[in-house]
Formats: sequence, C-alpha cells, structure tokens
Amino acid sequence: MRRTTAAALYMAACSMLAITAAQAQTPRVSPDQTLEAPGLSVIVEQNHFSPIFFDEKNAGIQIVLHGERIATDGEVRLNPTPEQWDPVPMFGERTLGDGGQIVVRSSYPKEKLNYRVKVTPEDGGFRVAVDLDAPLPPELVGKAGFNLDFLPTAYFGKTYLMGDKPGLFPRNPNGPMATDGSGDPLPMAAGANSVTLSPEDPTTRVTITANAPLAIYDARNRAQNGWFVVRSMIAAGAKDDAVVWHVRPNMIPGWTRAPVVSFNQAGYTPGRSKVALIELDPAFKAPAEATLVKLTDKGEKPVFKAAVQSRGKWLRHNYAAFDFSSVREPGIYAISYAGQTTNPFPIAADAYARIWQPSLDTYLPVQMDHMTVREQYRVWQRASHLDDAVQAPPNIVHFDGYRMGPNLDSPFKPGEHIPGLAVGGFQDAGDYDIQTPQNAQVVRDLVWARELFGLDWDETSVDEKAREVEIRKPDGVPDALQQVRHGVLQLLAQYKVFGHSIVGIVDPKLRQYVHLGDAGSQTDGKIHDPALGPNEVKGDRSGATDDRWAFTTAYPANDLMVAGSLAAASRALKDSDPAMSAEALAAAKALWSAREGQTGNSSDGRDDSGPMARFLDLAKVAATVELVITTNGDPVYTKRLSALPPAIEANFDRVSGPAVRAIPYMDAAYKARIRTLVAGVKPKIDKELAGNPFGVPISMGSWAGSGEVAGFGANMYLMHKAFPDLIGPEHTLHALDYMLGRHPANNLSLVSTVGTRSKLNGYGHNRADYGFIPGGMAPGVLVIKPDFPEMITDWPFLWFESEYTVGSATAYILAAKAAIAATEDKR
Repeated sequence: MRRTTAAALYMAACSMLAITAAQAQTPRVSPDQTLEAPGLSVIVEQNHFSPIFFDEKNAGIQIVLHGERIATDGEVRLNPTPEQWDPVPMFGERTLGDGGQIVVRSSYPKEKLNYRVKVTPEDGGFRVAVDLDAPLPPELVGKAGFNLDFLPTAYFGKTYLMGDKPGLFPRNPNGPMATDGSGDPLPMAAGANSVTLSPEDPTTRVTITANAPLAIYDARNRAQNGWFVVRSMIAAGAKDDAVVWHVRPNMIPGWTRAPVVSFNQAGYTPGRSKVALIELDPAFKAPAEATLVKLTDKGEKPVFKAAVQSRGKWLRHNYAAFDFSSVREPGIYAISYAGQTTNPFPIAADAYARIWQPSLDTYLPVQMDHMTVREQYRVWQRASHLDDAVQAPPNIVHFDGYRMGPNLDSPFKPGEHIPGLAVGGFQDAGDYDIQTPQNAQVVRDLVWARELFGLDWDETSVDEKAREVEIRKPDGVPDALQQVRHGVLQLLAQYKVFGHSIVGIVDPKLRQYVHLGDAGSQTDGKIHDPALGPNEVKGDRSGATDDRWAFTTAYPANDLMVAGSLAAASRALKDSDPAMSAEALAAAKALWSAREGQTGNSSDGRDDSGPMARFLDLAKVAATVELVITTNGDPVYTKRLSALPPAIEANFDRVSGPAVRAIPYMDAAYKARIRTLVAGVKPKIDKELAGNPFGVPISMGSWAGSGEVAGFGANMYLMHKAFPDLIGPEHTLHALDYMLGRHPANNLSLVSTVGTRSKLNGYGHNRADYGFIPGGMAPGVLVIKPDFPEMITDWPFLWFESEYTVGSATAYILAAKAAIAATEDKR
C-alpha cells in the first residue's frame, strides 16, 4: 500500500498551487452581475436569507465550481457554526462598483451592526472585504466573524492544509467539542492565515488567504445539516477591511461541463413519443448525432441514429433533443452521446404499470400519524403522538411559519390538552407536523385516482383500532380506501372538536422539531399534566412538555378545502364505511354553508387573506365542485358553481381540473363557458412552456416545483379528456417525463425507487442516515438565482430540493395514473 507523508502531501499541494497560479484567470462580471470564468461562477447576494427559516444554505456569497455549488452563506455571522434558525443578517442593498466590484450592504438591526461586504474580481479568483460602519459593539467582540460554508459531500474523505499543517475532512462528525457543557463545536484546525481545501482534487480545490487567522469548523457536530465552515473573526476596533479574504478557486483550463442526457427513467411505452433532452455547456463542442443502443445478450447493439435538434438556451445551458419515437420494439435501451452511454431504460407495454405503487404502499404508510408502521423486519415507527394535542398560545409566530393571532377560535385555554385529536392524519413531511390543507389534498387526490383511473391495489394492512400498519401484507381492502379513511379520521376529529378545521399540529420546541428518526420517539405518548414534575409519570400522564401544539385559527379557505375533501371521501367510503361516509358528507355541507360566502381573514399566518386571497377562491371552487359531484348535481351547489366563473377564470390554471369534472352535472352554458376557457388557456400555456425545453412549468421560487408539475399533468389530462379536440395528451406525458428524470441538472427520477436511477437520499425522517423513503417525491430542481439549476444528488439536507411531502406524493400518484391513461390515448 502506498503511503503519503504529510511532507509529500504538502509539496504536492505547493506544486499544484504553483501551476494554478501560472494559469490564473480574472473572473469577469456577467450581465447578471455574477463573476464568471471557465469552471467558476460566483453569485453574490442574489439569493437572500429566508424571513421564516433563516439559513437555508442558499444566500450570501456562493461559489459554483466545475458545475457544482460547493460554497454558500458567505456573510458576517454571529456564531461559528450557525444552525438554521440562528440570527441572519438583513439584506439592505446590492450595487455594482468600479472594476466589477459588487457591494452588498447588510445589517443586524437588533445588534446595531451595520456593514458592507465588497466582492472584487482579481487574478485567479476574487477578494472579499468586510467594512463596518462602526467598530463592533463590545458584546459582539469574540462572536462576530465572516463565514463561508462548504458542501460536506464535495469534501468527504479529502484533505485540507491549514497553513502547512494537513488534515482530513471526516465522513462522520467527530468533534472536537467544547467541554463547558455548551455543546459548541471547536475548530478542526485554526491559526494560519491561509487554508487550502482538497489540494489533491483540482475540481474542488479552493485556497483562501486572509488578513486574520482562519479556522475550519465541522458544523455537523451541532446539526446534521451543517456544512464545513471556514471563518475569520472580526477584531475589536476594526472598521474598514475588518476582514479581507483572497479566495482562489482552482479553475481547470479548458474545463467544460459534461453533457447531461435526461429521459424518463421508467422508460417508454412503444407507441408514445420518446424524446431525450441533452443539457449542454455552451462552451462544449457538442456532437451533431446521438445513438440509441439496445442491450442484448451479446452486449450493446446500435439500432437508431439521428441528428439532435436544438432546443435553444435556457438559463445558463444549451439544450438539444434526441427523438427516437420511431423505435417501438420492446427491449432494454440506452443512449450514446459524446462518448458516453447512459444507464438503461425499458421500452415495454407495461413500463408504467406500477410507477405509482411505492408512493401508495410504502411512502404513505410511513407518513401515517398515530400508528405503528412495520415493514417485515423493519419498524419505521411505533405509534406516534398519542399525547396529541395541547392548545397553542395566542399572539405567537412559530419557527415553522405557523402563526396564532389574538383569537384562538377554540374552547380550550392555552396549554390545555385537547381530547380527540390523536387519530388519523399524515405527517406532512420530514418534520412530523400535521398540516391540515396537505392532509385534505391527500384525501381528495386518492379519491380522484380511484374514481378516474381505478386504484384497487392492496399491499398493506391497516388496523386503526390497534393502531398498527404492516407494509407488504395485504388485508383484502384497497390501500387507497384505507388511506382515505385515515385522513378523514383526522379531518373529522378537528371538526367534531372545534366545529371547523384547524391550521395544523406541530412541535412546540425547536429541539424537538429537529428530531430525526422514529416518529414514535418524538414525544412520550403521555398526556401532559402540569401538576407533575418534568420527569414524573402517572399512568397515561407525564410532566414532560413535549405534547404537540394545535394551531386552531379558523380560516374560510382551510374549511372549504376540508369540505371538498370530506365530500369526495363520502363517495369513496359509501360502500365500505357508510357511517363515516354520511358523517363526512354532513360535515362537508355544514362547513361549505358556513364558509362559501365569506372573505379572507386578516394578519394571521398561513391564512387566506391578502396575497393568499387566491387560495380562498381556489377552495371555493374545489369544495363546490366536490359537493356537486357527491350530491349528483343538487341545485344548491350547481347554482353556486354557476355563479363562480369569475373565480374559475381568474385561477383557471389551478382549478381547471375540478371545473372540468363538474361538467356532467352542469347545464350546457357551463360546459360552453369551460370550453371557451380551455380554448383560451391553450395558447397561454404554449407560450409559457416555450420558455423552457421541458414542456412543463418550472418553479422559479424558493421551493423546487415537482408538485406543481404533477398538478399540471393531472389538470391537463382532465382538460384533454373533456375536450380532446383542444388539448392533447402530450402535456401530461411531459409532466411524467419531468418527474421521472427529464429535467435540468441531472437525470434522476425524482420519485425514490421509481425508474432505473432515482433520488436515493431525501429529506425525510431518515435523512440523517442519508436514506430514502420509497415512493417519496423530492421537489427536484431549484433555480439558484440568477441562472443555476441545481439538484444536489448526495446531500439530503436541502429541504427545498429534497423534502418529501404527502401532498406531492399523492399528486404524483394522480398524475402518474393520468399519464398511464394518456399512453392509451396516444395509441
């Protein structure tokens, strides 16, 4: 075995650094005000810290090196290893100065700290300088410093040089930690005025020299989602040039990003269109042809070759299309382009037969609240949150965005236990809360999937009385029906307790909220009794203050969304559970009658007022449509729906599906009006989708948009079925292709375990293990402003790219079923 001494490592690093210096390039300022050089982009404060979640690892100075965003959060911070909810600076303004200098003014108003960060291109990289308006207040001396965070998975197992002292970036955090009981990490290395990260790897090597000592921290010692932090302290009395760094990312001469060939990882049915998209670095000399190869018992066999067709430029990349629709013979295929061959995919009549199955029979059971969930030898969780719930206090802003105004809309006092809520429901995402609107969506999506496409699959046993779920153990009842019933249990529980729906149920403490692992261990399952000591237990009571809070504000939009879901559920449960069906319909009618004429509330969070007024209009249409269908066209509801066209027209991109579903129960005038809307929306959709090569709406916000793509696919199919002469099935198939791999950045299926290559780490309950939950759909590709599409494949802690949600899972099931039907239409 070859051994490398520290001296040899240092000499090799020095040689590589000398070569880099000889080839140094000065980044130029782009029209988007980024700093650009071959292999390097520096994005300066074009993505801001969140006002709700604070540090999302997408703000400050960010470095994209050789196609990967390796660094973020370049800013003044008050902690060497800040957690997500630690204080972040408030953005002031961003200006462009002489010589391409980018100047950002920011502040910590509460701490009376105002400063500028100046980023200036220079030979081989860029200079960062921090100027304070005034020297640090005494209480910030020893606390404030400049941080730059580096992506752990880009550096795992690689080395660093702190000055000339070598070290290793560990795969698992292992200290050192302060011994004062604070739980604070200590530096991995510190004291020199220069540091080089991964001197052995030219693709990720970065050297920083500073006017003050540097330190490297492993922030994962405090929180699993922490990054490797390089930091310089701001000295007492310093003002101008309080911190100066010269950052030298290594730039490989002539580097270009390899093409990304993206396609549906589940494959294709023989008769449908088959178009792969190739994402290209503008500087890459792209071959004019691509080849489809068939994989046989004798190896690869080229079967089809064609010229690729330009699809133009979108954001920073060029795109080309490889159309192999003429190939219909079943088999296993791959695409060969630019000297590389992709992973395989099938062409088969049954390619999509079970693409929805993992979401229905694994992901949804894993998210079932108040249940023990077992899968053969594996126990996903024991019965969770049996101590639900206590009344949240008034006038509070929760760290997850929930708000409670002065009115509780509840008969319970703050901190009082609320009986009856420890039933049913789904934990929304990786953070164990019940979000009522998401739960309502799950119920409606599953009802629609059964009614429109059939969903009688049975692979899971559910025993609500025993609070037990067993995956991969059929019990003779369709899984979708059992999941509908589980969701309805929670929705009806809220209605019976409060007379309305609530915003949701969530952990009261941040330390509890960031819990990872078994949901059943997040609380003790015993009802809080304030008469008991913190560690005292008596029967089913305990003194632990771990019971989740119920945010009980009554919102018209929430109530209407729940009313629609309960009305839909009453249809689904009519034969299997007539009593629950009747109860659900009665509650739906009562909620609709109380709310359909109301306007939005004011000021409270996650509400339906102000900019969320659109949500209220959507809910009015959706609830009324469900009641029209459930009552087989009762005039009470058809008359109201006939009066809602202004809301339908204003929101047709989102309510087209429900609006179309009501057609069989409405008069000819309604159908004619919807037809006119469909005809009008087609050119608008075509114009919008022409802006990108993927044929679907792509989110440009702070959360990646696979859920929106799923909704788009289902709605377009419903319009297609109602008006096939106006809308074809191709939009729905494009949505499926996007979700299953034909998207920017890479070609992974966004649905874990669906397709030959899929995202196999996600922001779920098991993210600390870099694990996945089969059938969970990741949000997918986020556009880092101004123009960098990103989906990091091996780091599961970016919730905006990787967090599974129950609503997106059922939206995917519905869209997948629609796409399967669309392939039949394509034939």
